[in-house]
Amino acid sequence: MDALMLDGNAAAGLLHEIFGSEMTTAVGTCDGCGAAGEVGAVRLYRGAGLAFRCPHCDNVLMKIVVGGERVWVDFRGLRALQLNS
Repeated sequence: MDALMLDGNAAAGLLHEIFGSEMTTAVGTCDGCGAAGEVGAVRLYRGAGLAFRCPHCDNVLMKIVVGGERVWVDFRGLRALQLNS
């Protein structure tokens, strides 16, 4: 496994801080291949920010960059995100 690659569960704290709820069990649908799965099961890459990639086709699902008190979130690779109540 690449040293910079983790699973989506590694971002659980940050996701909870941003969205205010448990996000690793949310189900995302990849806009690239149509596969659906829990956020905790995606591939997470750390660099200047976080890149969440589809474990099936490697499409970038979501990007998060934190800078000081600002957070940028890009959902372009997700067709849908189903939150569990």
